Amino acid sequence: MSETLQPADGETRRLSRSRRIAVKIGSSLLVADGQLKRAWLAALCDDLAMLSRAGAELIVISSGAIALGRGVLGLPAGPLRLEQAQAAASVGQVALAQAYAEALGSRGLTAGQILLTLGDTEERRRYLNARETIATLLKLGAVPIVNENDTVATSEIRYGDNDRLAARVATMCSADCLVLLSDVDGLYTAPPAQDPNAVFLPEVPAITPEIEAMAGAAGSELSRGGMRTKIDAARIATSAGTTMAIASGTRMNPLAAIEEGGRATWFSARATPASARKAWIGGHLEPRGALELDAGAIRAVVSGRSLLPAGVRRIEGTFTRGDAVRIVAPDGRDIGRGIVAYDHPEATMIMGRNSREIETILGYAGRAEMVHRDDLVLRYQPAGPCPIDETTEEERGHA
Repeated sequence: MSETLQPADGETRRLSRSRRIAVKIGSSLLVADGQLKRAWLAALCDDLAMLSRAGAELIVISSGAIALGRGVLGLPAGPLRLEQAQAAASVGQVALAQAYAEALGSRGLTAGQILLTLGDTEERRRYLNARETIATLLKLGAVPIVNENDTVATSEIRYGDNDRLAARVATMCSADCLVLLSDVDGLYTAPPAQDPNAVFLPEVPAITPEIEAMAGAAGSELSRGGMRTKIDAARIATSAGTTMAIASGTRMNPLAAIEEGGRATWFSARATPASARKAWIGGHLEPRGALELDAGAIRAVVSGRSLLPAGVRRIEGTFTRGDAVRIVAPDGRDIGRGIVAYDHPEATMIMGRNSREIETILGYAGRAEMVHRDDLVLRYQPAGPCPIDETTEEERGHA
């Protein structure tokens, strides 16, 4: 085995060191013979409560709706027709949400349900809506329970597996760590059931062709819901700054086992979620317009604060909410890039105005920021010199 496949260091990985953790749960862990495995779910929720007490924000990506619903409806074993699977999902989602709400509620946690289709993570406006919903739930102390919306999803709009869905959700909400709980305890150099000489890999610093070969070729029996989809998920997660672990969920209290140093394969992130997102905004998005700032707003954003409508003095281009825009000084110099929170017509209506006036002007309570500081990438570091030296213009409430 090559040296790059060895652990980066001897230190045990600990989930409790992560600020935001996403956990993916496969159907077979949660449902057996159409019945919910309540004891296992209770043990999992004990783990989630433990991590919450340690200060972590939690997102759960859970399969199981179809498997649970078919049991409730008494559908026969074997493949289901599309309409049967969608009906089973409809019933199962209700039962699954209730089970999570009860299990988490008894431990002082609030569950929220989010159902996604592929378009919700691929279409920019829907992506932003889903991201803000999850962020608001986390801010309010709730645990989002995310699943693919199998009641409406067809083969054309499905993820096809919840490993990739979990990776998309984890990167959408800037999770520090994604845990894929499965019926396997990690990645091996070969399928251990077939090769007694297969070697377990505790850490994967980078996803190489060698690693991909270990997971099985696309189109093989491993390529759907197997190790290949987990490697695909790892590529999505780590490129966005999210560390990922594959671990066994067949034991009770699987997250506590990982926390205590239990076996898992860890995929190292290339950066932090914040730095990866900043790099994406700054280098991979084509600006659709420009916001010209006044001197007070420039000082505010350079010092690390958000851009409020009050600090925008002129708007160029035609953009929609979620597009990248240039952030410029009055003399045209680029200050940076940002993701704008409003469509062009609305941004034009509220520019130069106090955020408290937004609801009166637009007829609804929009975001206080024109560009949130998390969505700003500056050419000038906060510790560096401000590109505008004037000190007479008032800084009008920049957050």
